[in-house]
Formats: sequence, C-alpha cells, structure tokens
Amino acid sequence: MPPQVQRRAGIKTGGRVEFRVSGGIINIIPKLPSADDEYTQEQRRVIDAGLAEAQEGPYYGPFETADQAIRFLNNEIRNRKASKRKTTKP
Repeated sequence: MPPQVQRRAGIKTGGRVEFRVSGGIINIIPKLPSADDEYTQEQRRVIDAGLAEAQEGPYYGPFETADQAIRFLNNEIRNRKASKRKTTKP
C-alpha cells in the first residue's frame, strides 16, 4: 500500500488491517488491538476476576437522570458518615 494512502487512512507500517467488501467497494480499516493482544494471560485473569466481582455487585441504578444519581450519592455519603459516628463513639 502506498505510504501516502497509509498516512491518510491512519495505518502504521506493520499495522494490521481489515478488508470489508460491500456493494463492490472495498474498505481498508485499521484493525484495533483486542484486549487479548494488550495484556498477558496473568493480567487478563486479574481483569476478568475484577469484572466478575463487579458484576456480582453491589451496584445501584440505573438512574433516570444525573440529578437522581447525585441525590443517591449524597444520601449514601450522609448515611455512611452517620454510621461511622455511631461506631466510633465510646
């Protein structure tokens, strides 16, 4: 592929590309690295374990608006501060 075409398409020398054909038009697209290309197997195991833990929760929402989420967070902060005061009093 000519260097000027590579530059315009954002394709680096040695980069992976994907060809897509649609209606007689061939599109050459830079292939983005997958997570498997970015991390070692051990790093991937740690990430997957964290994602599985996050999936179990606790999680809250969905909220209809940002204001609802902010109100919820403010209430959580207030409740946690109150419960800390109760547990730290002699």
